Amino acid sequence: MIEKEILSEIILDYQKNSLPPLIERDLLNQINLEIPLNRAITILGPRRSGKTFFLYSLIKKLIQKENRKEKTLYINFENPRLVGMDVKDLTFLLDTFYELYPENKKQKVWLFFDEIQTIENWEIFIRDILDKRNAYVFISGSSSKLLSREIATSLRGRTLTYLLLPFSFKEYLRLKNINYQKYLSSEEKAHLLNAFGKYLSWGGYPELLLYPQESKRLINEIIEVTIFRDLMERHNLRNLKVIKIMFNYLIKGKAFSVYKFYNFLKSLNIKISKNSLYNYLEYFNDAFIFFPLRKFSWSLKNVEQSISKIYSVDNGFIEAIVGDNKAIKLENLTFLSLLRKDLKPNEEVFYYQTNDEEVDFIIKEGKKITSLIQCCFDLSDYQTKEREIKALMKASRELKCSNLLIITSNEQREEKFENNQIKYIPLWKWLLEK
Repeated sequence: MIEKEILSEIILDYQKNSLPPLIERDLLNQINLEIPLNRAITILGPRRSGKTFFLYSLIKKLIQKENRKEKTLYINFENPRLVGMDVKDLTFLLDTFYELYPENKKQKVWLFFDEIQTIENWEIFIRDILDKRNAYVFISGSSSKLLSREIATSLRGRTLTYLLLPFSFKEYLRLKNINYQKYLSSEEKAHLLNAFGKYLSWGGYPELLLYPQESKRLINEIIEVTIFRDLMERHNLRNLKVIKIMFNYLIKGKAFSVYKFYNFLKSLNIKISKNSLYNYLEYFNDAFIFFPLRKFSWSLKNVEQSISKIYSVDNGFIEAIVGDNKAIKLENLTFLSLLRKDLKPNEEVFYYQTNDEEVDFIIKEGKKITSLIQCCFDLSDYQTKEREIKALMKASRELKCSNLLIITSNEQREEKFENNQIKYIPLWKWLLEK
């Protein structure tokens, strides 16, 4: 059992110490600090995306509202002094908190538990709080151990789950103190476009934004830690070579066929089962590293059987493995923006393909297709432009959708084509729209 003196010291250290400087994340405005008392808020996301600092932001917002930090408790269970803690210690920890602040027994409190999944049977403790205490509970943890499916099982639907990705372009500008307005001077626009070029290349992992001179070293470290902790250790995998080959293959963002990849490995004299490869793809998805996007069909069976296109959680991964491929990065950022809008892949977002024509993204609301989105970094080549528009027009007719958008690197205009208006917009501007 963890000594009471240690628990008291950790609680009081949190109360006495100031919160670190924080950059407000857009997700902050979506979370209600007074959720129903029988639900816990869970913040999920990829490793090193800023979940701990996001909890600090919630605490800061709460303190400004309640004007009393003593009504909050934050514990990071990766604290070395808490090694060996069990579920009984968790109850002892909460009792110690109420003993230090007895006035909290008769009023609402807010409990923030970071990396609580390191404690075996932690969900029993959380359920007990939700059932018996006058407390709001917030949980955050690494994607390698705290996955949405596990939470749904452990707490039986007692959570509200939010996804926190690396920084969006809006958040990147906030970090760099760059103000965006509707009308910009030539100098302001040049400054903003320079920032977008860096964001397009290296993505939004917080550490890379704070230490850009170390971007290459940091992104490679994140890749290594992600592969080892979120895949190898978590799932007790031993075939590191296949995992690394698959990671490099998926990062290119192409349509991914397990059957073709299996044959590719076979040509390298690497033996592995197709079932293992399907599992690996699922593990990458569960750890928020890659997101498979299926081809749209009105038939659910056809959707499930379609080959997925693969998108990465951050452009920094693409830069590290593929290099400066702006076309892949533009499409990847577009997908991540749709994800941040809380659109669910393979339920509300798909790609569309008929014969050789493909539309990068379609948005489905209920039984209606509401938007068709095409991504093209450079439309200066006539044949490229003709191919993109041809696919868009064909999909527009087949899906009965007239809301057509082409996201580009720099073009902004509208064009009439076959009685439809096609809107062209630069990606940087589209990312900043509300």
